[in-house]
Order: sequence, then structure tokens, then C-alpha cells
Amino acid sequence: MNRLFLSLSLAILTTSAVCQAKDFAELKPRLVVCTDIAPADVEPDDMESMVRLMAYADLFEIEAIITSVGWNCDPYPVEWAQYLFRVIEAYRKDVTNLMRRSEQQAFLPLEQENKCQHIGYWPSADYIKSRAVMGSIHGGIKVIGEDNDSPGSELLIRLADEGDPRPIYVAAWGGANTLAQAIWRVKQTRTAEELKRFVNKFCIYTITDQDMQYNMRMNRAYSSHQWLRREFKDDLQFIWDEGTWQEQCELGKRHWQQHVDHIQGKGALGKEYPTYKWGVEGDTPSFLYVMPNGLNYPEDPKQAGWAGYHKRELCPDSLTIAWTSWQEPVRNISVGYKTRFYTDELNDFMARMQWADEGKGNRNPQIVINRSKGLQPIHIKAKAGKTIRLDASRSVDPDGDGLTFYWWQQQEIGQTKTTIGNANQPIANISIPADATKETIHIICEVHDNGPYHLVSYRRIYLHLVD
Repeated sequence: MNRLFLSLSLAILTTSAVCQAKDFAELKPRLVVCTDIAPADVEPDDMESMVRLMAYADLFEIEAIITSVGWNCDPYPVEWAQYLFRVIEAYRKDVTNLMRRSEQQAFLPLEQENKCQHIGYWPSADYIKSRAVMGSIHGGIKVIGEDNDSPGSELLIRLADEGDPRPIYVAAWGGANTLAQAIWRVKQTRTAEELKRFVNKFCIYTITDQDMQYNMRMNRAYSSHQWLRREFKDDLQFIWDEGTWQEQCELGKRHWQQHVDHIQGKGALGKEYPTYKWGVEGDTPSFLYVMPNGLNYPEDPKQAGWAGYHKRELCPDSLTIAWTSWQEPVRNISVGYKTRFYTDELNDFMARMQWADEGKGNRNPQIVINRSKGLQPIHIKAKAGKTIRLDASRSVDPDGDGLTFYWWQQQEIGQTKTTIGNANQPIANISIPADATKETIHIICEVHDNGPYHLVSYRRIYLHLVD
């Protein structure tokens, strides 16, 4: 159906030695973070998001954390990178507690950690520290060129050149100037086809457009982001978030007391979690979007998840096309999903911070549908006028908690509206209208446990309508 499913098939046949994986689908998504992390009195939300990222280090293959230019810092003060290393050192203190969550006994040697990591593996602090580098300290398209290479841009080139077919997700908490520089450098030294393959490796999610100073944020042409969208519109999946991040900030402020009670001060990581200034964790949607929790598939931004919902359309610069949610009705839909999922998202984070603090706590349910385990979406062929039986009764909770079920359809995808029988039971019946045309229907199984924080898991089912 898309390039990753093809890549996975090819990987099993041709590159399994590179990743040393028995089941390629169980590998973590590759994540690069570009952060303008700063002192708490300047902009604390990057520090907040970094703490949360470390609490989920078992779900992401953190390929690089690049300190770089952003709204409040051009040039980026190199001494601010110390705040990143403070979080990494806090993770070092907490990771043995976090490892108990997945019953991990030890770290792999660093040489093996540098290869592909499986979902559930907690990397060593030394591994994460080795992936922390400096990127572009200046912003804007005008600095892209011979004098703008950095350890960050050089690392991005090496990552894309590895024999790994998985996409590289770039989460731009500040500016993505470092990625633009890497692409520019490759453009100078490789053929057009080689450049296309290089760019195609990346998927980027930008929290607004921060490749500039805040007071000039409406000058879209200043930013290298516009150059990326314009020059590589057919090769680079670009998500420009203008909506979900604001809602993340506001919901965090509205639920701040829960952050105080269950996040701040919990473990060494919680002690590094600062009090908000402008909003809470405005950068977090960029990696929630990639999080492998079974709800959405990140190479298809129209699939709703903890980072909202996006549609490919005209950007706020009125010139370029990308995946975004700044205009109605898409903005309202995206914010609606963000609001709907926020309680579960926050509960999940609070539960992980309990593990960081105490080395014990609740864990998420494991959904099994029609005997299929794991997080990958399930593909089922179906016909108009028929009823499809979906059985999640074999789902389990690792802590023995009771489970509640909810089946629903994401109705923004496709035209066919189904009727779901027994939507609150382990076994649901999906009735497809007789006049349905060939398309793919998206059904989600949402399962909560009745343990502390009522943790959630998801599984997405694709019903492919055929003749």
C-alpha cells in the first residue's frame, strides 16, 4: 500500500543482517530531534518535552538529538546544550527503574545499540549521549551553504546512507535548518536520482516554523522550511503543525496540577521537569505522532492520533503544499482528536513517571485481534453488504487488570460509514453498507485497563473493500 510496507518486505529478504531482527515490524521508529532547548526562564517547554521523550526511550530509536537554532535564539548559544545533558544524566539515574517495566536485565554493548533496536528496549544513557550533537546555530535560508555544515548535518547524512530501509522521522522542536543543510550538501555532491533517494528517507514534523526569530515569524520566505517544501514537495513528507501544538500547551496548563502531583519530582527525570512559562510541552506532538501505540501510522498523516489529524493542503505561506491543520474544518477536527486523547496521553506519561520513580507501576494492555498480536495494523478484505467479525477477546493485561473495549471508525478517511454492533464488547460486528464503493475503511479497537491511570492501547484495522 505504501513505501514502508514494501520496504519492510524487502528488508526481511535483503537487509535483515543490518538490523539483526527476526521480526522487522517490531523495530522502533527512527527518530531525530532538532531542539532549541534552553534555560527554564527562557523557554522551559523543550526541557519538559525532553523529559517525556526519555520516559519513552523504549519506543523510539533515538538516532540523533541535535541542539539548534529556534525562535528565541539566533545564534543558538552553545552553552544551552548543557540542559539536554542534564536530562540525559537524569535518565541515567532512572533507567534501571524504567527497565523493570519491560523486565530488561541489562544493556546491549554500545556497538549493538548502534544497530536497530526493538520496541521495548531501553537504551543506555551512554548511547543517547553519543547521539547528542550540535546543529545549525543560525537560522534562515540565507545561511544554507558552504559555511553551515555542522556535526548535526553530517550525522543526518550518515544516518540516511545506512543500509536501513526504515524512514527517519525528524521532530523539529526548533528550526530544521540542520536538515536543510544536509539536503543542500547532498545536492552539491550527488546526482538528481541520488538526491531524490536521500530526501525520500526523511519525514519531518515541524512545530510551527521556527527557522527564524519570533518577532519575524510571519516572514515565511526567510525560513529554510519553505525551501524544503517548495523544492522537494514530491519527495519529502512535511507536516507543518499550526494547531495541535497550541492545544498541547493549553491542555497542559489546564491539567497542570496533575503535572505537579505526578510528574514533577518523580525520579531524577521529574526533578528536571520545569514549571511552564508560555505553555506545557508544545513540542511533544512531534514525537507523539511517531509513537508506536497502534493508533496511527506516521507515514499516513490523515490517520488521527495523539498528535491530531492532518490533511495535505495549502500552507500558511499561501505558496507551498504540505500536511497541515491550520485551516477549518481540519483544524477543528485535529484539535478535537487532541482533546479527546489528551487524558489517556497524560495518564500514560504519569504512569511511566511512577516507574521512573519507584521501579513499579501499571502497564498497557496487549491487544490481540483475530489471533493477531502486536501493534501493526491489520488488513482484511471485505465486500459491500457484508458484516465483518472482529474478535479481541484474547487481549490480555500484563498486570491482570480488567479490560474495557471500544470500537470506532475514523470517518474522515473514505466515504463509507459503517454500523458497529457491540461497540463496547470484546467482539464487534462491522456492517458495511450494500452501496459501499471500493475504498479502505479504518476501524480502531481501543482498550483500557482498570488499573492505576486506566492505561490504554489501540489497534487499527484496515477493511479493504473489494468486488
